[in-house]
Amino acid sequence: MTKISRRELLFSTGTAAGAALLPFSTSAAPKSTKFEFSLNMSTIMGQKLGFIKELEIASAAGYKHCEIWVPTLEAYLKSGGTLVEAKKRINDLGINIQNAIGFAQWIVDDEATRKQGVEQMKREMGMLAELGCFRTAAPPMGATKEAGLDLRRAAERYRTILDVGTSAGVTPQLEMWGHSKNLNRVADVLFVAAEAGQANAKLLLDVFHIYKGESSIDCLHLVGENSIDVFHVNDYVTTIKPTSITDGDRIYAGDGEAPIKEIIKRLKPSEKPVILSLELFNKELWAQDPLKVAKTGLDKMKSLI
Repeated sequence: MTKISRRELLFSTGTAAGAALLPFSTSAAPKSTKFEFSLNMSTIMGQKLGFIKELEIASAAGYKHCEIWVPTLEAYLKSGGTLVEAKKRINDLGINIQNAIGFAQWIVDDEATRKQGVEQMKREMGMLAELGCFRTAAPPMGATKEAGLDLRRAAERYRTILDVGTSAGVTPQLEMWGHSKNLNRVADVLFVAAEAGQANAKLLLDVFHIYKGESSIDCLHLVGENSIDVFHVNDYVTTIKPTSITDGDRIYAGDGEAPIKEIIKRLKPSEKPVILSLELFNKELWAQDPLKVAKTGLDKMKSLI
């Protein structure tokens, strides 16, 4: 054994004891995921407010972020509105459009329909970039009713719209739909996103769709760091089984039995905050004052998270 002097031993043990009393270094402490809150306009779309009024309601309710719907934007433009005017109003309200919900059929097997879907994505991305919205949903639209979609081909098709998004400066987020016959489970979208082989691939997941598609929340630790920018939040009651539950059965976060806190814990830390966006389609809420609905939804998310 190497001889250690009494002085060295005292110095060594003293240093160790002193270190034990010190707080952990902040640089060594594990990062904690930060969250910010958003309103998906589906939550108040039943009131038929129109594009600009929806933005105003979200801002008045206290949201800094929102998700718009492409059909609502297009209706605004057809009625005489312009992207320049909309962008100015967005800036005046101080609200950030974090994502857009669109329904292009970019993933389908039919080649002609798929080409039209890719062109639709390209056109929509151009509009969104002008508005300052740099993300859009990419759900399996058109491939929902019949099972058997080749996931490797789906990955190739996702790669195509990722390339389109790179050119436009808008990221298509691969969205999981629990009611679909394809891409209805977390494992499916994980595979497709990984197989696409692009650094800008992102996932768009949802508390409701995890339940509807019967994915285990214990698989969520496999969703990698920086894979999710936007996450849809809602709640449900388990007396309605996954096979029977519908979009209209979604309720305020915290009012049901969804394991929302456990799901949120499994979201990996990221350099950027994860945007938690309230997405509801509840007809009872659509019959209420939209500002009250938006405010209540924000308060419930904040108290839960």
